[in-house]
Amino acid sequence: MNMSTHVPLPVVGLSGFESRLSEEEAGAQAALHRFAAEVMRPIGREIDRLPADQAYQSGSPFWQFHQEVAKLGLGPDALVGLEPAMAARMEAIVMEELGWGDAGLAVSTGAGAMPMLMAQASGSQELIDLCAGKLGCWAATQPDRGSDGLILYAAERYPGSQGNKGNLQASFVGDEIVINGQTSAWVSNGAVAQVALLDIVADYGEGVYGSDGTTYGCNVIVPLDQKGISRGRPLEKLGKRALPQGEIYFDSVRVPRRFAVATRDDYEFKHAHAWAHAGTAMSHISAGLARAAFELALTYVHERRQGGAMLAQHQLTQYRIGVIGTKVEAIRSMARHVAEYTKCSPRAHPYFTAAGKAFCTSEMMTVVNESLQLFGGVGLTREFPIEKLLRDARAMQIEDGENNILFTHYGYLLSQLHQQESWARA
Repeated sequence: MNMSTHVPLPVVGLSGFESRLSEEEAGAQAALHRFAAEVMRPIGREIDRLPADQAYQSGSPFWQFHQEVAKLGLGPDALVGLEPAMAARMEAIVMEELGWGDAGLAVSTGAGAMPMLMAQASGSQELIDLCAGKLGCWAATQPDRGSDGLILYAAERYPGSQGNKGNLQASFVGDEIVINGQTSAWVSNGAVAQVALLDIVADYGEGVYGSDGTTYGCNVIVPLDQKGISRGRPLEKLGKRALPQGEIYFDSVRVPRRFAVATRDDYEFKHAHAWAHAGTAMSHISAGLARAAFELALTYVHERRQGGAMLAQHQLTQYRIGVIGTKVEAIRSMARHVAEYTKCSPRAHPYFTAAGKAFCTSEMMTVVNESLQLFGGVGLTREFPIEKLLRDARAMQIEDGENNILFTHYGYLLSQLHQQESWARA
């Protein structure tokens, strides 16, 4: 008697080994997947081949994309009313699909919503109206203030040093804020944004330093059509060319004090809160980009014949596909874990978010690099989109905090938990 039974293949979803998606989640995923495939990928590839000084002009594919993505209703209001855990899951699904479509356009979408997000959190209808219908940017990085601007604790700085005050500062004078200096060229949407959320050092009348050498800060929403504001040229760069980045210059720019959404007394807390929540998007985008590269490689090895068989039939190829496929699932799991903790924990922390970003983008780089390797020489040509994904993935090792610095922040946090909270002691 034949006792063998056939074991059916597992049920998988659009993103892989997904389970328990609600009807609403599955519907959102399918709709975003179509949008990513039909709108984002063609536009992203078109922008990638254009010179930066042409790519973002009025009427360009970049602005066509933002017209189309606005119709999807993905703004800060989209998750209102959902329980935190459900909001985290839905945000993960949305951002992963956008990352699968084009990482640069996904970041442009997320960064573009930051001023409105903070305006809504402030409760100011004036600021909400000011941000409505405008593409935003989050202006924090400066020419000589990069990853060190993410330091939250004085003990992390070199002994005896002060915090880096950077090139862009705000002075609070009466009912006004006067802004002088420049951002770096790496501000996402900086070259084209219509409104900015500035995350900068501030002088409240007693200088920019506190007693421990930490700088005072502020978050200010600034419309970018103000007198005294000018721009640099859009940055020519290796990857994420669909994301316009460039300097913004401020020459005695004056805005009302009420445009500040965080000042000396609450800046550090709000800065940490915003960073913790916004940073999760990079992890989700990494999951989408890694999945895109893996899917391209998986398709290619089933089309390319070598050694008398399809590449996919060779055991070495199966092993390599298995390794990167596992990493894709691990990236997604880490991204969603960090997002859920950040939304649900009573005391989330940006250094844990940073660890998620660093892990996800590092593992993503491995996935994309090995996916290209499976293509062989043709992977280096523009005939296949895998080379673009490698360039985009490389940019994400530095963007939103350089990964080694972010891992260092997480290590510091773990040490402090062990010392002060008696955590992880045998």
